[in-house]
Amino acid sequence: MAHILIVDDSATDVSVIKKILDSKGYTVSSASNGEDGIQKAKELQPNLIIMDIIMPGLNGFQATRKIIKNPDTKSIPIVFLSSKDMESDRAWGLMTGAKEYLTKPINSEQLLETVTKIIG
Repeated sequence: MAHILIVDDSATDVSVIKKILDSKGYTVSSASNGEDGIQKAKELQPNLIIMDIIMPGLNGFQATRKIIKNPDTKSIPIVFLSSKDMESDRAWGLMTGAKEYLTKPINSEQLLETVTKIIG
């Protein structure tokens, strides 16, 4: 089954996302900040990254740019899942290179549809 990396500094959000993905048989790993997310993306080579935006240190936009610029991780699709719900945030997220931009609170059906659309 596909491997998904969750990059989010909220342990509660990680737990909820993990539970949703576990229920469909996905292998799930997590990172609590952008730097850790970049490192785990290199090490684990997940099939998909679910990235928060507002995090200490490197934010999700910055981490995404670094992942996309790295030859070892540039092919990993990224989905933003953030509380930032302005249209400008969505546009910036997609321009940064994300395949999709979802907003919190997490809608499990929408999350699973997005994951299925991107990685099958």
